[in-house]
Amino acid sequence: MGRKRRSIGWRARALAALLLAALVAAGWGWWRLHHWTPDAAALPDQGAEVSAADGAVRFATLKALGAGFVYLDAGDGARRDPAFAANLAAARAAGLSTGAVHRFDPCLMADGQSASFVVVVPRGGDMLPPAIALDKTADDCPVPVGEAEVESELMTFINQIEAHSGKPAILQVSRAFENRYGLASRLERNLWVVGTWRMPTYAGRPWLMWTANEGLWSDASDGPLRWVVVRP
Repeated sequence: MGRKRRSIGWRARALAALLLAALVAAGWGWWRLHHWTPDAAALPDQGAEVSAADGAVRFATLKALGAGFVYLDAGDGARRDPAFAANLAAARAAGLSTGAVHRFDPCLMADGQSASFVVVVPRGGDMLPPAIALDKTADDCPVPVGEAEVESELMTFINQIEAHSGKPAILQVSRAFENRYGLASRLERNLWVVGTWRMPTYAGRPWLMWTANEGLWSDASDGPLRWVVVRP
């Protein structure tokens, strides 16, 4: 009986040790992933994407961490990002290059969305090319919207904000949007892909920008930020 108890005790201790090691490894992996950025030697042009949902961002700290630019969310559909103007001023004061992102809503007409964009985003040569985030699909629209309509309204929106900015737009295409519509290969614009850690290949052609970490924890903010790199 004593030998059996000792055997059970040894096995329990061994199992506890293995469980502890697994928890430590998982914790380290989580920490590493959420603090990881690509090698600056290979991808030297790095920055972030910021919106009102990210709360207060310390842009000077962001620059000290290696960011050279920041893309600021300007609006989502017909809604304007309430922090855009303040974030733009703070990012510029910190010496960061700045650009604007609009999150395209395929349930809405292009005119209302572009009107929102041109009201908040200044026209000027010092802004980076505008970016259009394509993540939402039309599958849940109150009124059905076909694929041809989505592409038509998107092209209208692209033309409208390019006329405002004077620069070709960059398309931030998510995997879900590309799987649904397959537009990356048909629209002749630079691509911005999204995928933490591994370089995405879902767009089917070379990309210009990559959200390499969708949840980077740093001293620049109290919550995670989206870390972005540019292909040399």
